[in-house]
Amino acid sequence: MLVVHATFPIDPDKREEALDHIRTLAEQSRAEAGTIDYRVGEDVEDPNVFRFLERYEDEEAFAAHTETDHFASFEAALPDLLDGEPEVLRFDVSSSTELDL
Repeated sequence: MLVVHATFPIDPDKREEALDHIRTLAEQSRAEAGTIDYRVGEDVEDPNVFRFLERYEDEEAFAAHTETDHFASFEAALPDLLDGEPEVLRFDVSSSTELDL
């Protein structure tokens, strides 16, 4: 499994525009073959920071995601929406276990 965690600080004046792009990206990404989960959350300390948690079956699924029109559209819009540097981390996971809490 491949996991991507991305953090995007969004310009407060462009928040609504960013939300439109984020909603479209998340909805369409969840429908892709090979996507296990694709979630976006608003930071509780800063509502203009959005955190993406993406899980893919494998490298091929992630590569296919980066070739989609909805990804390209988000990527093209992003520079005008940002208010700081994004952070994108990738994790290659060989196994996972659910925790009992």
